[in-house]
Amino acid sequence: MCGFPRPADTVDAVRQLRGQPGEQERAITANRQTSLAFADAFVAEAEALLWARDRADEANIPSVSSGTGAALRLLAATADAKAVAEIGTGTGVSGIYLLLGMRPDGVLTTVDMEPERQAHAKAAFRAAGFAGNRARFIPGRALEVLPRLADGGYDLVFCDGDRLELLDYLDESMRLLRPGGLVCFEGVFADGRTVDSAAQPAEVQRIRELLRTVRESRELLPTLLPVGDGLLCAVRRGA
Repeated sequence: MCGFPRPADTVDAVRQLRGQPGEQERAITANRQTSLAFADAFVAEAEALLWARDRADEANIPSVSSGTGAALRLLAATADAKAVAEIGTGTGVSGIYLLLGMRPDGVLTTVDMEPERQAHAKAAFRAAGFAGNRARFIPGRALEVLPRLADGGYDLVFCDGDRLELLDYLDESMRLLRPGGLVCFEGVFADGRTVDSAAQPAEVQRIRELLRTVRESRELLPTLLPVGDGLLCAVRRGA
């Protein structure tokens, strides 16, 4: 797709994304924006999460919104997740939410290029009350680490890494996930640039490719959640 219309032309953007005519959509009003903001902030956060957010702010590292975190927690609980892989540890905000939704004996495997970030995440997990054996921290580039993880061994894969590698993350996730497992991608709205018809950088073009690929895959059952900066989720269909 060569470009998406500006937010005021959301109807056409939806039609372009679907590739077929659709019913006219209501424009996003100020009231609806307020409702979305209310939904995104619906879940209160404990001290450990707030501490992890402070560390992220200090290092200028983006972290998932409380709405996105709550969605991840819900999805992990719905999947009764025992094994979750996370691309992009950050300072532990998303990891805490995932662990809160996982089984008490579940293990989070989290990958990040920056060991310092993972040190913050370890401290945040301890402060949140999780035992040390609940998380496995692997420093390194995701596309070098993921091939070493077990085929079909994961209930959920959460991707919050390099946007230029999104399609590679999807390929690895399809290998890692059991049938019925979930893959989730954070930040697919790209601050509104995904539906903006103006010229966009390569990372936004890659997000658009990801959206089309997930939507058109016969192996995935997708949805796009309007929390935070957009959370793309899909279930891997059974064999």
